[in-house]
Amino acid sequence: MAQWQWIDGTGRKVFSDTAPPSGIPEKNIVKSPASTRAPLPAAVAAAAASAPAATASQPGATPQLPARDEELEARKKQADEAEQARRKADEQRVAKGRAESCERARKAKGVMESGTRLATTNAKGEREIMDDKARAAETRRMDDIIRSDCGPMPKTAAAQ
Repeated sequence: MAQWQWIDGTGRKVFSDTAPPSGIPEKNIVKSPASTRAPLPAAVAAAAASAPAATASQPGATPQLPARDEELEARKKQADEAEQARRKADEQRVAKGRAESCERARKAKGVMESGTRLATTNAKGEREIMDDKARAAETRRMDDIIRSDCGPMPKTAAAQ
């Protein structure tokens, strides 16, 4: 890891892995990671200065992303694909549950409208025959379920 060392405006010596602020004069920078306080030879300095200009002047040259950026992009892409797969699986699970609920409600409504005597079990565990009022209430409940589960899937806030 690169280490910088400089003297700040209050005279304190600062150690950091980031460069000093632009307000710090060059004479106050004690140590920088690129140099050991020895001047670069003229040939190396000229080559370093011309290298960025040469790559920028080439037509169609694309900047090379560092390996970390490529890895980060790959991770983001993988996470997005996993999220899409999870959403699709959730939607399929919900659609399957709605279809099953719809089918059960339609069958139950058919039984309610058939006119046959139906018995239910009360809280004490005793059998009770459904009267017309209870049958009508259960039919309304089945109609509500059919309306909500047998139609098209409602749009969620996330899908809009």
